[in-house]
Amino acid sequence: MTPRWQEELLGPLPDPPVDPDADARALASTLRLRILRLCLDEPRSNREIAAALGRNPGSTLHHVRTLVDRGFLAPLPVRRGVRGSREVPYLATGRSWRTPVAPGDPSLVRTFVDEIGEARPDDVAVVRLGLTLTPAARAELDQRVSALLQEYADRAPDPGGEPVAVFYASYDDAQRRRLA
Repeated sequence: MTPRWQEELLGPLPDPPVDPDADARALASTLRLRILRLCLDEPRSNREIAAALGRNPGSTLHHVRTLVDRGFLAPLPVRRGVRGSREVPYLATGRSWRTPVAPGDPSLVRTFVDEIGEARPDDVAVVRLGLTLTPAARAELDQRVSALLQEYADRAPDPGGEPVAVFYASYDDAQRRRLA
C-alpha cells in the first residue's frame, strides 16, 4: 500500500507486469536499496543520486532504470537542473515495502550494515534480544512489529522531522538451538 501522501504526489501508478523473479533481482542489490531510500520522501535526479552515493551518474542510471521498470521508482515531470540541463527527478513508490524479499537474501542486511556504518554512533539505537517463543508467538511478534512499522510508514513525513531508518529482523537463533 502506497502511503496517501505519496499517492497524492505521484497519482495513480501502473502496476508492472507480474514477475516476482524480476522484482527479487531488482531488490537484490544494496545499491538499489540505497537508491530507494534516498528517493523515499524527496525526488532526486540521477545526478543527485550518484553524488549522494559517491558514484558515476552513468553507473547509477542502469540501477535507476531497473527500479523504474519494476515500479519501485516513479519518474516525475522533467525539471531544469544545473546550468539549465534537463533532469528527471525520481521518487520511491513504496512498492518495495510490499514486495516479499527472497528468504536468505542478504541484501537487506548488507544495506543495513552499510547505512549504519555511516550514521553517527550517538544516533543509533540498537536492541538485541533472545527469546524462546512458540511458532504462534513468533508470528504474533512479527505481525505486531510489522503493523507498528506500517502505521509509521503510512504517515506523511513530519514537518521539520529528520530522516530515520528502521531495520527489523527476527530469525532462528541457530547458536542456542545447537546447544538445546
